[in-house]
Amino acid sequence: MEANGTAGKSGLEGDADLQFLLIGGELIKIRSRSWKKNRLLKLQEDCKTFWHESHRIFKKSHTFSIDDIDSVRMGRQSEGLNKHTDPSVEDQCFSIIFKGSKRNLDLMAHTREDAKQWVKSLNKVISSMRNLNCQQKSEHWIINCMRKADKNDDKKMTLKELKRFLRQINVEVDDTYAEEIFKTCDKSNSGSLEGSEIKHFYGLLTQREEIDVIYGKYAQTEGQMSAKDLLDFLLKEQREQVSMGDVLKLIEKYEIDETAKQKKHMSKDGFLMYLQHEDGSILNPAHKRVYQDMSQPLNHYYISSSHNTYLKEDQLKGPSSTEAYIKALMKSCRCVELDCWDGANGEPVIYHGYTLTSKILFRDVIKAIKEYAFKTSDYPVILSLENHCTVDQQRLMAHHLISILGDALVVKPLGNTMPTNFPSPEELKGKILIKGKRLNKLDAVFTNNNTIEEEMVSEEDEAADCKENGQKAKPKKSKIKLAKELSDLVIYCKSVHYSGFEHAKDNQAFYEMSSFKESKAFNLAETLATAYIHHNMDKLSRIYPAGSRTDSSNYNPMPMWNVGCQIVALNFQTPSKEMHINQGRFLPNGFCGYILKPEFQRSFSSTFNPNKLTDGPWLQRKVFHIMIISAQQLPKLNKDKAKSIVDPLVRVEIHGVPTDNASKETHYIENNGFNPMWNERFQFNIQVPELAMVRFVVEDYDSASQNDFIGQYCLPLTSVQNGYRHVPLLTKRGDAISSAGLFVHLMLIDV
Repeated sequence: MEANGTAGKSGLEGDADLQFLLIGGELIKIRSRSWKKNRLLKLQEDCKTFWHESHRIFKKSHTFSIDDIDSVRMGRQSEGLNKHTDPSVEDQCFSIIFKGSKRNLDLMAHTREDAKQWVKSLNKVISSMRNLNCQQKSEHWIINCMRKADKNDDKKMTLKELKRFLRQINVEVDDTYAEEIFKTCDKSNSGSLEGSEIKHFYGLLTQREEIDVIYGKYAQTEGQMSAKDLLDFLLKEQREQVSMGDVLKLIEKYEIDETAKQKKHMSKDGFLMYLQHEDGSILNPAHKRVYQDMSQPLNHYYISSSHNTYLKEDQLKGPSSTEAYIKALMKSCRCVELDCWDGANGEPVIYHGYTLTSKILFRDVIKAIKEYAFKTSDYPVILSLENHCTVDQQRLMAHHLISILGDALVVKPLGNTMPTNFPSPEELKGKILIKGKRLNKLDAVFTNNNTIEEEMVSEEDEAADCKENGQKAKPKKSKIKLAKELSDLVIYCKSVHYSGFEHAKDNQAFYEMSSFKESKAFNLAETLATAYIHHNMDKLSRIYPAGSRTDSSNYNPMPMWNVGCQIVALNFQTPSKEMHINQGRFLPNGFCGYILKPEFQRSFSSTFNPNKLTDGPWLQRKVFHIMIISAQQLPKLNKDKAKSIVDPLVRVEIHGVPTDNASKETHYIENNGFNPMWNERFQFNIQVPELAMVRFVVEDYDSASQNDFIGQYCLPLTSVQNGYRHVPLLTKRGDAISSAGLFVHLMLIDV
């Protein structure tokens, strides 16, 4: 097996940046002001795994995969480097940020040039790994496992090594079957496989019978699919509106056999490539970019929103971190929360009041927001302030917001006249809005009546909601004196107390918005759904989790979206079904953090009630047929138990209006995570497709206890493509599981 499998695949063989990483070098690892130690870091021969030395007694070395890396940041851009190094070494520092909760690797090179070289080389290798296609990733995964199984590193595989390899790729085979494959491939009768024999063995393993059948049905020209055969397949099976020109583009894009390409044919390998890429994915490729109208008023969109964004763990004693803001913003979260309190030395801090959660400087959070707000989306970010500070520290907050955010901060309404409704996300691109209390009406900006003095206002106090858990607390209705400087920065999102929908209709301006605790919001959504929907047609609503959720668990966002609430704030730090649904909701439209609400949630003539469906434009009855065909390369769950092979099953869930909620699951397949096949059909009746979400969950069946989670994927029903499709799988935290996936057949039919 060639050592540089990945390098060859990714076109980096012989590349100077790759060679730099393979040689490696000494860097300074930084944990604190006093803990700064020299450590060797180098890329291993597989071009996928990094090794760095460790001086711990039981751990002489650490390894991590390129797949584990979220990003590489140049400079003192992590919390650790910012705190533990001096600005003078800015150019020598860089951080490797990992996915999930794994601790950052904060490093310092000996020179500025070295640091630049490390960051450039790392980014190049990460980017080339991410650009590997599915076929290459799959091969890479298998070659990697083969290498691990080849214990004596002689580039040959004995029967014993073969069995170890099969266990690593999550396939349980009985001894007779293992011997059969072995004998079939061992043409030289040498008792071990090498070179072409290993390739043959690999071919037997990666055979996809279910795809052979589909291909065979349409390959009517010299044993291959001609352009016309492929057109037939796309029209009949995939239900796509395509022309011959589109077909030729697909052949050009995916065919790997040059002879077939010249004949304008698609070989079986090319067909598999097509199915495993975005054109063959369950997610409509047209929805991967911003495809919705972004010129509607801001309140006509669902807005990806985070609760207590500063927390990395629970609500009582966990750490607060600027890193948590960065991670949320990088996931296209567009509304983040800042709980502001008086800090030492006159500097305001952010933490969860009345608890033991750690504190971070308000100023540092605003700097992080300025840096990362628009990295993944250009659309506006809302800073939801919960203000507990004294007037002096509020003035400093206003100063930090203005001086750090500069032109990005909205400090007056757009245009020269008093607005009557919200600007659009398009008009607010690159802008940051402040949500908080305001001392007077917005029209004061256009009159000379803006000389109002500080006065007492009642501040929403979510932190005090926790008092039912026996913590230190104070009365819920806390009053604070509001500084004019901070008040003046609140333009389109003025916080007001909710006093009923009728009151809001008669007395509230469009920019005056209420926050609802989940229990209150769920009650209103159940009892006054249509009124809630109409309220949200010209105003914003923010929902937040109950204070009793001290473990940072989440509520179901669906009932809130069903009544048109825009800012449905969840604990982003908690991997959960609710976060999967949230990630799925915002997956289309370029993953920009804004999704246009259905027309029936925006039109004042609408009488839509999700709980009592009547005739109307929302009622578009459909039958959703799903066949779960197979899965590929499901990860092993317990890496420590070498013999633990999964018994997978697949559950399909529909989340939408109450009538549409449903769940069905396949039987489980014993001892096969490599290529289990179910061929099970399900049927779901859908009443309101525009609000429906589809979630796939793969679990490891356990008769004695709860099933173990393997992977999931969620997306809106309106973004699902018909026909034979691959479904990628994500971890609990929402990161892609390399080369794992489901193969399904889908058909959404009008009744």
